[in-house]
Amino acid sequence: MANKTAPLTDTEIRQAKAKEKEYNLGDGKGLLLRIKPNGSKLWLFNYQRPYTKKRAVLSVGSYPEVSLKQARQTRLKYRELLANDVDPKDYKQEQEAQAKEALTNTFEHVANLWLESKRDTITSGHFQQVKRSLEKDLFPSLGKKPISTLKATSFITLLRSIEAKGSLETVKRLSQRINNIMNYAVNYGLIEVNPAQAIGEVFKKPKKKHYPTLKPEQLPDLMKALNTASIQLQTRCLIEWQLHTITRPSEASGTKWSEIDFKQKTWTIPAERMKSRIEHIIPLSEQALALLDIMKSINGNRQHVFSSRINPKKPMNSATANVALKRMGFRGVLVSHGLRALASTTLNEQGFNSDVIEACLAHIDKNEVRKAYNRSTYLEQRIKVMTWWSEHIESTSQNHLLTTKKSRLKVVT
Repeated sequence: MANKTAPLTDTEIRQAKAKEKEYNLGDGKGLLLRIKPNGSKLWLFNYQRPYTKKRAVLSVGSYPEVSLKQARQTRLKYRELLANDVDPKDYKQEQEAQAKEALTNTFEHVANLWLESKRDTITSGHFQQVKRSLEKDLFPSLGKKPISTLKATSFITLLRSIEAKGSLETVKRLSQRINNIMNYAVNYGLIEVNPAQAIGEVFKKPKKKHYPTLKPEQLPDLMKALNTASIQLQTRCLIEWQLHTITRPSEASGTKWSEIDFKQKTWTIPAERMKSRIEHIIPLSEQALALLDIMKSINGNRQHVFSSRINPKKPMNSATANVALKRMGFRGVLVSHGLRALASTTLNEQGFNSDVIEACLAHIDKNEVRKAYNRSTYLEQRIKVMTWWSEHIESTSQNHLLTTKKSRLKVVT
């Protein structure tokens, strides 16, 4: 009959003295306490490895940092693993690797990986906007935390403080970004479940806001203000260029001469500058081309049609038009992005085909078949729409910047 090892006691462990050679005290069932010549005491687990049946010794920790009770708990866990043919050494290495990976895969690290994956699908301006949002609102509180430790309450607590300030739009955007980051972590295999999937439902919903714009009958007021405004010629041309081409502020201010085809009378905005990340071709009216003629005398030898005064190698700031509109008395009434809504409302009221108008606005049809059709056949129809729109703008202005032409307005359907 095999000898049964008597369990150790705390007193026995404390009183164990160092000897010239290291020796072991057994607690039974594979748990040993090794006393070294320098007096240190180390817990060990001696076991037979599954399948190979070779003996192995695994460190459990030092005494007294790991107590007798804790060492026995570890022994119990390791014996349970062995009962399921799992090697405790392999298990321990896996746990250590996961812990190390968790420290590396912080929320900030994973968020940056997610954002980088979006670089080719969003504009550079939007990329920088999202980056600043993460750095300002999320990273200070959550950035250094392992993503595997974050729960829904981790995000909700942070967003509650932003909600309390009344910044509901910010809360909505951050909720969406957090959800996207955590979904990325799931797809990357860093976490099993996205705990932030429905955090947006916890907060108050912001009221939908539209860009301030003018009614169609107020277009003459805008043109009159432009005619008399004390603003730079380049700024005025930028506002009119955006108005005539029905483009977004950043698309208009970033116009490059290389994008203009004077022979075909078109402006091709490359995909990387478009919100949709799809190349957009704009038919240029005679009025739009006349604006380019004016800008040639100012920036004809530069890369951008509307160059920055501070750094001529860069385009004008997309906010320049907004600043000018405020100075002209349109604060809270009209922003440059609202010029698109003004054009859309006017063209719809005049009875133009709504699909053609959406194509002029570079809005993406979610129906893939319709989207392909729109891109391939609407250019000719858009030429007529853009021509009408420019002539309508010109007809509402006295002492227009461009050579006034006799209006030939008629609805094209």
